Amino acid sequence: MPRTPSAPGSGPHTAVGDRTALRPVTLADGPEFTAQARRSTALHRPWLFPPQTDEAYAAWAGRLVGDPDRAGYLVHERATGELAGFLTVNNIVGGAFQCGALGYGAFTGAAGRGLMGEALGLLVGHAFGPLGLHRLEANIQPGNAASIGLVRAAGFRLEGFSPDFLCIDGAWRDHQRWALTREMTASDGR
Repeated sequence: MPRTPSAPGSGPHTAVGDRTALRPVTLADGPEFTAQARRSTALHRPWLFPPQTDEAYAAWAGRLVGDPDRAGYLVHERATGELAGFLTVNNIVGGAFQCGALGYGAFTGAAGRGLMGEALGLLVGHAFGPLGLHRLEANIQPGNAASIGLVRAAGFRLEGFSPDFLCIDGAWRDHQRWALTREMTASDGR
């Protein structure tokens, strides 16, 4: 469960865990983010294409910062303050739906170390708490074993398969649909 923020790094934290801290994306984070994205190209391809230039970052972050239907968070490793990854909640819908679409990526130095698992847990608590959501969805290409492992470990359930679901790198890609609801987290003691 998130604790009161007291981790190193700049800006106010949204949630803090034992090893990671989340804070909102800002436009000023561009140089650090894009440098990490460039270093992580081999890790991300062919699944993910985070912004690698100042212009692309400004457009990406501008949508997250300026749109009430989106939220973006940077994941920092508490021990070092290093940027470990990012988490986004897109297409936030209120009313009877109360749902958002999850996006995320680890950077090279953090991959495979469990940092994103903890950070996703922090985000789930924030999404089902202050963001007021009831459901988070993650759409993942079937061959992306690391991503599937991340959401499975966080308690997401596989709900279906969508052919030609998202256009990634110029082609329509099949995706598995994974989801987590507030009730699912309450039933496992989170």
